[in-house]
Amino acid sequence: MISPEIAARPQASALGGIDHQSEPMLPMELLELELSLEGYAGGDAGFCEAVRQAAARSGGELLFDLPAGGLVQDCRRIAVLRIPDDGQDMRVVLALLDAHGTEIRMQAPDEETAPLVRFADAFIELLERI
Repeated sequence: MISPEIAARPQASALGGIDHQSEPMLPMELLELELSLEGYAGGDAGFCEAVRQAAARSGGELLFDLPAGGLVQDCRRIAVLRIPDDGQDMRVVLALLDAHGTEIRMQAPDEETAPLVRFADAFIELLERI
């Protein structure tokens, strides 16, 4: 459970907040990640490893993955990544395995996935304290 102090904090983190005004286009770093996942062979088993390798190639890291549970439409699993943005900062992005388990698409966090971003922020803060 997230402590009340963390939940009450403003959520504009250094990891990249949710931009409610942005275009639905993928930023360059997400496009590059998505292109690096083009050779994905399909299936749940290889999803986590494929996303981990793509994140590492981009200078980022896989934080965690979990079943989508209806959080995102047409999605079986969600991987939460931390990758460098155009500057020195890191941002949280999502890799989504489609409902058929055959394709991975990248997505910037939005209102639907805001709880995942807050959880990722808390997860990173916890890891940094350890």
